Parts: sequence; C-alpha cells; structure tokens
Amino acid sequence: MIKLTPAERSALRAEAHGLNPVVMIGEAGLTEAVLKEISSSLDAHGLIKVRVFGDDREARIAMYEQICADLDAAPVQHIGKLLVLYRPKKDEAKERTAKTGKGLREVTIVKPSPSGTKKPTVTKVLLKGNERVTQGGNIKRAKARQTSSKKTALK
Repeated sequence: MIKLTPAERSALRAEAHGLNPVVMIGEAGLTEAVLKEISSSLDAHGLIKVRVFGDDREARIAMYEQICADLDAAPVQHIGKLLVLYRPKKDEAKERTAKTGKGLREVTIVKPSPSGTKKPTVTKVLLKGNERVTQGGNIKRAKARQTSSKKTALK
C-alpha cells in the first residue's frame, strides 16, 4: 500500500472533487472482476472514485482496505459510499524521467501556412536543454539568470 503525506492527500482530494465514480460495487461485493476493473481504471486515470452500494459501513471500510492492499493503491478519502483511490500511472514515471534529462530532445513544430489555405509545414527539430519552442513555433534559448549587483558586490 502506498503511503501519502497529508499535503499530497489534500491535493488529491481537491483533484478528485470533480470526478464521477468510474467503478460501482453492487450487492455481489468485491469480486475478481471488480478488482480487475478498478486496477485497469487506476492504470488509465491514476485517481478514481468508486461507489459502493450497501449500507454496512464496516463492510465498506473492509472493502476499501482490501482494494488498497491488493492493488497497491493509496487510500485518499472515504466519504459515505464513495471511495477515492490513487495509484501513480506507469507511463507517468517514464514521462517524468524523459522530460527531466538535460540532453537533446526531439520536438515536432507545426506552423500553419501564411495564407491559411495550404497544408501546414511540419518540421522535427532537436532542442538542447536550454532551448524552448515559442507559441509561434520559433526556437528560443533561455536567458542566463540575472544576478543581483548588490549580492556580487558583497562577495
């Protein structure tokens, strides 16, 4: 089971506020099919709501704990018959490592034609770590960070 800090849990609760339940647990309870559906939903979305139809609070708490233990998910919130679960997406971890590298990265730039009637031009460009693509499709280098003249005078 994943452990979350109170700040992370609070941020996830705020993010889950507008979500609708994607899995509903009926009178049959927590079956293998339901667990499989919850797992696939967590893989796809990362943060989901599950609705439990049943009036027994203790049974809902037991289901909540079992889901978190079986699927290696983090319990975010349990309000009434709604359970909020979180598990980081597998693709998300790969994307983070790819974006944080300082080497070259390939970017596709699509510029519309000047007249607007012809096909847009598509170019693939290699960007260095300090370069970015502007909204107009131009490449800009990041400027060197400004240093305070007062701080340099004190050294």
